[in-house]
Amino acid sequence: MREDYLITNTTRAQRERIVEESLGMYAGCDGCASGIAEMYQPYIDGKMELSECTMSFNARYVKDMDMEVRGGSCPM
Repeated sequence: MREDYLITNTTRAQRERIVEESLGMYAGCDGCASGIAEMYQPYIDGKMELSECTMSFNARYVKDMDMEVRGGSCPM
């Protein structure tokens, strides 16, 4: 993890910009962008580091792999 992305080294505005720039090409996909952006809200709020948000998402994804696959509206 880059130290300049850590909560202690960034302001809320910088964290918002980091997330926006990271999602860049996905931001136009209305079917999935809100869910992806929401997973990083704890980072923006200064409650979880980026890596923690990603690990949390990955843990849910692996858990859901054992469940029935749901259809989605995102064509990606």
